[in-house]
Amino acid sequence: MKFLPVAEPDLRGNERKYVMDCIDSTWISSLGKYITEFEEKFSSYCGAGYGVSVFNGTVALHLALAALGIGKGHEVIVPDFTFIATANAVTYTGARPVFVDADKNTWNIDVAKIMEKITPKTKAIIPVHLYGHPCDMGPILEIARENRLFVVEDCAEAHGAEYKGKKVGSLGDVGCFSFYGNKILTTGEGGMCVTNDEKLVKRMRFLKDHGMTRPYYYHPEVGFNFRMTNLQAAIGLAQLERIDDIIATKIKHAKLYRKLLDRTPGITFQPEEPYAKSVFWLHSILVEGDFRCSRDELMKELKEAGIDSRPFFIPMHELPPYKGNGFPIASGLSRKGVNLPSSTLLVEEDIKRVCDVIKGK
Repeated sequence: MKFLPVAEPDLRGNERKYVMDCIDSTWISSLGKYITEFEEKFSSYCGAGYGVSVFNGTVALHLALAALGIGKGHEVIVPDFTFIATANAVTYTGARPVFVDADKNTWNIDVAKIMEKITPKTKAIIPVHLYGHPCDMGPILEIARENRLFVVEDCAEAHGAEYKGKKVGSLGDVGCFSFYGNKILTTGEGGMCVTNDEKLVKRMRFLKDHGMTRPYYYHPEVGFNFRMTNLQAAIGLAQLERIDDIIATKIKHAKLYRKLLDRTPGITFQPEEPYAKSVFWLHSILVEGDFRCSRDELMKELKEAGIDSRPFFIPMHELPPYKGNGFPIASGLSRKGVNLPSSTLLVEEDIKRVCDVIKGK
């Protein structure tokens, strides 16, 4: 029986060719032509003027926050329902993440609850475009302007997603992407910050390379070693050449899942809001009260049928580093959520097989 993983990288383009070119040229570390080309082309794809490549998505967030001057004594607003990297990046700077519950419809940060969390210490908001669906950025940007806050978009799961026709990452002060192996565009590990702020770009490039200036080995500040390798960038460039096809396949698969599971009692999908173009990083469902079994029982059935699945993220307030008061929407989503096989390598019969198990056939 064919095993169906939740995610699998789609490397059917020029990835091997470009990586071998790096090896043949011996430019395999943090200098090389692919880094510059990938930064320029990916930032342009996002509708941003500049790109700063780094070695993963977590440090993209960390670098952006550090370059914006966020640190000890500051607070940053973060959704409670997200992957822990978002909160950790804030903590690394010495600042404190302040959590906001999820919106029950979109699963993203509840915009209506942001204002009550703002204090004189608040310096930034990090909206996370969860599972490929953009946040409602208009009100978030308005709140940020009125309160003189930075907006750092966490786009780790949303390459190519759009808010009112504009790609995510280009909407706030800086957009941060992950290129981990399960992402829409992958470099194995890797990440990037994109922005239109030239001053911020210079600051990020300085900090990510040990805080070094020219001549070599002069370090006026403590910096980081956050550099991407030419090998990673070579893979990323090859991926970027095919990103429109990859996203089109994601959308096609999402429509098929929805069609096959339409009217299945107790199964709910993340909706696509009128302002949004979702890229459906993961095909995610809620297993509600009138479904034929519990969420965990369904995951067991899928596993027995050779189908991988994952639960939703555990909310930040339920994790030991950030233990705090409860957020009922985030907790409810976490208990009911299942991520289904989402690779672009899936074929129609694979998705039908998954849906048949869910329907109990």
